[in-house]
Amino acid sequence: MAPVTVVIPTFNEVDNLPLIAEALLALPLDGLRLLVVDDNSPDGTGKVADGLAAAHPGRVGVVHRPGREGLGRAYVEGLRTALSDGAEFVVQMDADFSHPVDAVPRLLGTAQATGAACVIGSRYVPGGTLAAEWSRRRRALSAWANFYVRTILRIRLRDVTAGFKIWRAESLAALDLGEISSGGYSFQVEMHYRATRAGMTIVEIPIHFSDRRAGSSKMSLRVQLESALMPWRLRFRSRGRARGNRG
Repeated sequence: MAPVTVVIPTFNEVDNLPLIAEALLALPLDGLRLLVVDDNSPDGTGKVADGLAAAHPGRVGVVHRPGREGLGRAYVEGLRTALSDGAEFVVQMDADFSHPVDAVPRLLGTAQATGAACVIGSRYVPGGTLAAEWSRRRRALSAWANFYVRTILRIRLRDVTAGFKIWRAESLAALDLGEISSGGYSFQVEMHYRATRAGMTIVEIPIHFSDRRAGSSKMSLRVQLESALMPWRLRFRSRGRARGNRG
């Protein structure tokens, strides 16, 4: 019965959004609410979100943003809105069905049972699996990205780039979302890094990560470059703060 808000950022997800909204609202979680954060999608995703909100008053909300400003920016606005609306737990997930909807109750149950600040739906803990459609090259790149980030930032998570997770509200509030600098997918890494640096407990549970059902990936060269550079920025920024504190 805990108030849970699922935050889903969207950009051109008109085919996926109605289906994933239906699946989420059918979950046996009475306190669940969906918050769609749309970046002014030219395919009409925002209008579909408004229709869902009208059809499910009090259970579906929509944040309309002026344009495409990146996944990280969308999440920050969505997480802030969820907190201000009274959510006790906030879920992050994609609209494209790569994250299993039926794992949301497991995320919540694990968070309640363990008291963890964050529970990650992980591809790389024992029991976690990847879509059969993934090529060897894609699997290798994903594994390398996690190894790269873990090595630079010294984070003891198996799936440090994961985008499917649940946060305890007080933990999100303590992270000071206004200081998040990542605009793209590196937002996930920055959130995990900040949480671990703050001494918060993060638990990983296995999931099956699927290929997207419809639409196209939003991963661009610019996003990839930011993702490669962000771990170094975070590391040097923390060193600078440590030196300042010692001074």
